[in-house]
Formats: sequence, structure tokens, C-alpha cells
Amino acid sequence: MYRHDDHGFTLGGGSAAVALAPDFGRRGLGDGRFSDLDLIVDLGARIGSNEWWRGFGTLAALCSAALILSPGLYRPLPGAAPAAATADQWDQVRAQSIAPLAYGADSGRHMAATDLVRPLAEAPERPMLELSAAVGEGDSFARVLERAGVAEAEAEQVATMIAGAVPLDDIAAGTRLDIRLGRRANKHMARPLDALAFRARFDLRLEVKRVDGALQLTRLPIRVDYTPLRVTGEVGDSLYRAARAAGAPARAVEAYLRAVGSKMSVGAIGSNAHFDLIIEQKRAETGEVEIGKLVYAGLSQGRRKLQLLQWSIGGRTEWYDAAGVGEKRAGLSRPVKTGHLTSSFGMRFHPLLGYSRLHKGMDIGAPKGTPIYAVTDGTVTFAGRHGGHGNFVQLKHSGNMGSGYAHMSRIAVHSGQHVRQGQVIGYVGSTGLSTGPHLHFEVYRGGKAVNPKSVNFVSTSLLSGKELREFRSKLAGLLATPVS
Repeated sequence: MYRHDDHGFTLGGGSAAVALAPDFGRRGLGDGRFSDLDLIVDLGARIGSNEWWRGFGTLAALCSAALILSPGLYRPLPGAAPAAATADQWDQVRAQSIAPLAYGADSGRHMAATDLVRPLAEAPERPMLELSAAVGEGDSFARVLERAGVAEAEAEQVATMIAGAVPLDDIAAGTRLDIRLGRRANKHMARPLDALAFRARFDLRLEVKRVDGALQLTRLPIRVDYTPLRVTGEVGDSLYRAARAAGAPARAVEAYLRAVGSKMSVGAIGSNAHFDLIIEQKRAETGEVEIGKLVYAGLSQGRRKLQLLQWSIGGRTEWYDAAGVGEKRAGLSRPVKTGHLTSSFGMRFHPLLGYSRLHKGMDIGAPKGTPIYAVTDGTVTFAGRHGGHGNFVQLKHSGNMGSGYAHMSRIAVHSGQHVRQGQVIGYVGSTGLSTGPHLHFEVYRGGKAVNPKSVNFVSTSLLSGKELREFRSKLAGLLATPVS
């Protein structure tokens, strides 16, 4: 496609072992009429000239010859196929492979026994077996020992000994048992238990050993440091990432965000604020560390300082601030979990009295015996028979609010009792002026019945007296924890 004198073709280097001769393409033509015929034409120059068309024709002829002489564009070239392996050859190859256990794992050479092989009348047993087992979820301690090879009676004996030191239900699933089985008299009986050791609790290790033919239990207390883990730092771009980078566990950070969110908007926390987390921690003398729950959540932002401590009172655990004020809870829980509204608050025609009057609550149809729940915390001011209400319970709530529950089949609380939100106070029935099983639910503000749908209760827990003193004492002790 190029002339012999273009691009220095006649100047051969180390990679150009053969240079094009100046008269390449002209040799053999003689000195006649074809002596000036040039077969090597530059198709990139003088396009459209006679010389260019002659070169183009030469190119077309060469390409056509290549296509004519080719075996075909889409037909594969035949090649030699290897001969199939014979059965003997395949056995030779398979003997050198590794067969998976799922396929029998029976590769390799199998040889018949020679005259040097003598059969044993009885295979000798190991004098001792050392193994480990693990307690499964919902597993029986004695059953774990039986699966390891301990006799049933001896396994029950060991389980009774362990139960005297620690309740068997307190042994966590996954606990590892180190077991040593001794020599047995014959192969038809279970091996005796020589030794058993495991960690029954974080602070206790138990060992059972056979001494002079009898099993003895030894308690090995493990010293534990209960100093909590305290993590502090600056919020920066992300409170979560900053707390995790400071060493706080992910679960504790999530609990911290929920605690702070009960008092303020997490989105309003500035990057220059400082967080403070105190987390339960147990460190054993053997080196193990066990992280517990978050017990303190602190945040300082400018002049604002938030100190929250988790405290349990009356069966409920909440986050209280340094002043002993608990979480604010808004809204009502449903008085019955299942049911449908049959009558709303307002004037209506009474189906039994035969005239219209104010319906002071809402009726919720539900099967007889359906549990009825307190919609929020309160104190029972009345529990008993109450005219057309039948079996009736009335609760007094904070903020001069109250609620009533009528037509119960059975009452589950008594007058003067303090109840929590969601606690069962009775069961659906059809006592009093009722046409069928349902709950008549009323809400009062200042002693006057109001539409339950228009009410949103807000309640706050407050600590006082001895509880408040104990709360502040614990808070001061936690704040004295050094930063880890």
C-alpha cells in the first residue's frame, strides 16, 4: 500500500532484516512495454487517476483470490479429537484424584491384604477420650452429657450436682463443656466420666473430677471488675459516627440516640456539642469483657446540659433527667386491641330507652371476654356496679383528665389501685343497659365528658422523696466514673 521509497522503507534497522529493493514489483518484466508498470501503488495518493485504479484493481484481485482459496467463513476447520479413555485408563486417573465425601471419598489405590496381615480378635481401645460439647438452645444438661458418651445414670447425677451450684436454666446456650472420659471394662458399656469443666457464669467456673472412684464438684470463682465504660467526645459531622469512633458499641449508641430524642430533637444537636455515654461493663480476671446496656446519656451544648439516667419504678423503666423528671408520653392506647366502632360521641336515639339523648362516649363492638386496657397511666377511682353502665371502671389521670369503661363482664382492678398504660382492667361484656357485648368508653376533662377522639393525653413521671434521693446518689456515682 506504500511506495518503496516512502517512510524510509529502504533504511533497514535492527528490526528490518529485509529491505524492499528499489525495483521490487518490476523484476521479470524486461525492458519492453511493461518495464514501467508499477504494481505497488499508493492508494492514498492521486485518488481517481489511472494509476490509482490499477492499484485498486490489484487489491481487489488479491482479496478475491484469498476468498476463493479459503475453506469457508463459517465452517470450522477439522481437528484431531483425542481418543476416549478406556476403563483401565480412567481407573488410573481416578486413583490419583481426591473424591468429595459426598461421593464416597473412595479414590486412591485399594490393595488386597498380604500374608503379613494378621486379623485382630479385638481392637484395642484408647485409655482416655478428651472431647468438647456445647449446650444447645433449650437443651437438657444431662442430655448433652449423654450425647458425649456418658451413661444416663451418671449424667443425671452430674446434672444434679451442677444444679446445686447454679440453676441449670442459667447456663447460657453455646456454653462449651470440656469432657474427659476414662477407660471402660468392656466395649458394651458407656465410658465413665473422669472430668468435666465449664464456665457456668461470667464469674464462676465449675469442675467435676473423679477422686477415689467418686465424682466431686469444685467451684472456682472468677474475679470480675464491674467498673462501667465511659465514652465521651465531640459530635462533629455525625453523632453516631463520632460515638462509634470513640469506642461505644453500636447498640449503646442507638439507645443513646433514643434517650436523647425523648428530651430534644436529635437534629438540633450542633457539631460542637459533646456527648457522654456510660455503659455497663464486666471485665473478668481471665481477660473476657462483657458489655451491657446504656445506663447514662449526657449531652452538653453551650449552656444547655442534658443528664439522663435510666431508672425503674413501678415496673416501668424510663429515662429521667437530673431533676427526676421522666419521659413525656403523648397519645392514647386502644382500650381494646380488636373491635369496631358501633356508635360515636354525640346525640343519638337510645335503642332501649326509646328517645334521643347525648351519648357521652364511644361504643366499640368486641366479643365477650375480650381484654380491656387502660389507655394511659392512672388511679382507679371506681370499680363496681354503676346503674346503666353495668360493671364499670373509672380512672383518674394527670392533668385533670379521666376515663371510664362500661358494660364489663368482669372487672380486673380495685378502687385505689394504680394502673399503667396497657394494663388489663377488665373484660368486654353486656351488663347494664346493653344490647350486646361491647365496650362503652368515656373520657372526662374536669369531670365533664368530652369526645374521646378530641383528646390527647400527655403524662410525665416524677420522682420524689426516697426515690429521688436514691436516684441522685446513683447519678453522682456514675458521673465519678473516669473516661476510658
